Amino acid sequence: MDTKTDRSFILKGDICYNISPTQFDTRKDAYVVCVDGVSQGVFDELPEKYQGLPLIDCGNMLITPGLNDIHVHAPQYTFRGIAMDLELLDWLNTYTFPEESNYEGLKYASEAYDMFVDDLRHSSTTRAAIFATLHVPATKLLMDKLEDTGLKTYVGKVNMDRNSPEFLCESSAKASLTATRKWLEDVKGAYVNTQPILTPRFTPTCSDELMEGLGNLVQEYGLPVQSHLSENLSEIDWVKGLCPWSTCYGQTYEHFGLLGGLTKTVMAHCVYSTDEEISLMKQAGTYIAHCPQSNMFLSSGIAPIKRYLDEGLNVGLGTDVAGGANLSMFRAISDAVGVSKLRWRCVDQSFAPLTIQEAFYLATLGGGSFFGKVGSFAEGYEFDALVLDDSGIRSVRELDIAQRVERYVYLASEGGTIAQKYVAGARIF
Repeated sequence: MDTKTDRSFILKGDICYNISPTQFDTRKDAYVVCVDGVSQGVFDELPEKYQGLPLIDCGNMLITPGLNDIHVHAPQYTFRGIAMDLELLDWLNTYTFPEESNYEGLKYASEAYDMFVDDLRHSSTTRAAIFATLHVPATKLLMDKLEDTGLKTYVGKVNMDRNSPEFLCESSAKASLTATRKWLEDVKGAYVNTQPILTPRFTPTCSDELMEGLGNLVQEYGLPVQSHLSENLSEIDWVKGLCPWSTCYGQTYEHFGLLGGLTKTVMAHCVYSTDEEISLMKQAGTYIAHCPQSNMFLSSGIAPIKRYLDEGLNVGLGTDVAGGANLSMFRAISDAVGVSKLRWRCVDQSFAPLTIQEAFYLATLGGGSFFGKVGSFAEGYEFDALVLDDSGIRSVRELDIAQRVERYVYLASEGGTIAQKYVAGARIF
C-alpha cells in the first residue's frame, strides 16, 4: 500500500548525490530520511527525532537519486536496436511512421505497451516524459498501464496534420485539436502518477493552424509541452522552407506559445541551436533533452551541452528510444560524457568535456526539475531513490563512493543490480 506511513522510512548505505552540477556529496554508512514521500536530508548520525522510523539497512550498497528520462517514444520500443544505420528523416519514413500506425489497433498497442511499461518499471528510470502516438485510445491505454507502475510520468498524444504518410496523419488541424481536447477531457483527474503533456511531433508535421490551436490549449489547460528542435541539418532546412516567416527553428514554437514561459516545455536534441534560439530558450526557461545515443546513431551531431550548462539553461537527458537503442539512463550518462569529449576534440575546444558529476546531474537534478522538486536528497525534495548493488562488478581495487558510482554508470550491465527503487517515497520494487 502507498500510505503516508509506508512512505516514511530511513535508508542506510553509501550515499551519493549532486549538490551542484559539478560536485557530488558522498557519505559512507550514512542515513537518508524520507517522511511522507519527501526527503528530510542525509545524516552521518541519525537524529533522535527520526529514530522511530523503519530503518532499511542497505549495507555497503550505493544509494543515489532516481534517474529522469525526459525524452522517450513508447511506441518505438518494439523496434529498438534496428535501423541504427539510417539518418533521421529516412529512419522516420522507413521504420517509425509505419510502426506507429500499428497502434490504431488496441490489441497490438496493449501487447507492445506491456513490454515497454514493464521494462521501464524495472529500469533505473523513476520519472519520464513520454511520446505516445496520435491515437487517443492507445494513448489512454498507455497512461493506464503506467499509472499502475507507481512511476511518475508525462504522456503525450502526438499531434501531426501534414507532411506525414496518409496512414499516420490527422486529417486537419481541427481534427487533431478536437481529438486532443477529447483526450484531455477523458483523462482529466483520472490519474495520480501519470499526467498529460501536449505533444506536437515537430514543426514539419504540424501546420501553423495546429500550432496556434495547441498554444491556445496550453493557456486553457496549463499543461506542459514536449517536442523536437534543431536535431538534424536537413530538418532545419525543411523548417526554413515551411515557415519562411520565422527567424529560427525555435521561433516556430515560441511564436505560438509552445517554447515555455507560461508552462514548462522540453525540447529534445537542440544539436544546432543558433545564438537567437538559445536566447529564446533561456528567456522561456525551456528544458533541453540531450539524447546523445540517438544523436550518434541517427547521424545528427553533438549538442553543445557544456555551453548550455554554462549559460544557465535547463538541461536533462533522454534515451530517445528507438533513436537510442535502450532505456538505460546509465548508458545515456556515459554517452553524454563520451560525445562531449568528441565534440571538444573534433569540433570546438572552447568548451571542456562533461565530467561524470555534470552528466549525473543531467540525469538527476537537471531533468528532475522538469517534474518539480526532484533529483536530490536535500531536504524538501521528493524522495526518488535507487539502491544499487555493485558487488557483482569485480575489481581488486579499493574505490571511494564517487568512483563506485562512476564505475556503475559505465559497467552497470557487467554485474550491477538495482536492488530497490523508490518514487516519491513509494517502493516500486
